[in-house]
Amino acid sequence: MQSKLRQHAEQEFATELEALASHDDRQKPPGWKLSPWAVKTYLLGGRLADGFEISPKYVGHGKLIEIAVATLATDRALLLYGVPGTAKSWVSEHLAAAISGDSTLLVQGTAGTDEASLRYGWNYARLLAEGPSPQALVPSPMMRAMESGQIARIEELTRIPSDVQDTLITILSEKTLPIPELNHETQATRGFNVIATANNRDKGINELSSALMRRFNTVVLPTPDTLEDEVAIVSRRSEQMGRALELPC
Repeated sequence: MQSKLRQHAEQEFATELEALASHDDRQKPPGWKLSPWAVKTYLLGGRLADGFEISPKYVGHGKLIEIAVATLATDRALLLYGVPGTAKSWVSEHLAAAISGDSTLLVQGTAGTDEASLRYGWNYARLLAEGPSPQALVPSPMMRAMESGQIARIEELTRIPSDVQDTLITILSEKTLPIPELNHETQATRGFNVIATANNRDKGINELSSALMRRFNTVVLPTPDTLEDEVAIVSRRSEQMGRALELPC
């Protein structure tokens, strides 16, 4: 019996990811678990050479997923933008799972998100006892992603205060995170990139500066084109949730 209420994408769809990896003989960008072709197939679904079916994670314009994957294969960060309910977080999680094998390096944006959430914090007991040291430093998910060469995710970027948002400019442009207290910096390992999501209809949002926007390639995820697409999405997600929650038929 599954004890977890909700599994991460790389756990729930581990069988599909393993099947894709076993069939994936295409070139992979540095640090990627799968090739761009395999990542696209994982998101959009398809049939492998041995007949194994990959379920579609995104129902919509396949070209948008191709643009998103191509963006992440470069040094450009990806911003998934659109109205609520257009699968931005869902696509972000699955992209990170397919590319890095880990979708958990996540920063949740809120009005209270501070710079430490994007950069690093301190263990204040050790800081007071020892002063600034590597042992007293508490890395953020962003910093851990830079060190390990993985995808970092930022949810609800526009809910983060503007001055905190701009902390990302150096990270995205220079691929480095200065730590002046230690006279040191963390340089990003190849494979590192950022996927952010943002709603364009929420109240209380903070507009992104033009300097920060230039560091992102923006992909706008639209609402479903047809009623059939919407029914397919709801049916598939209901089935997945039913299995996860072990709901009686």
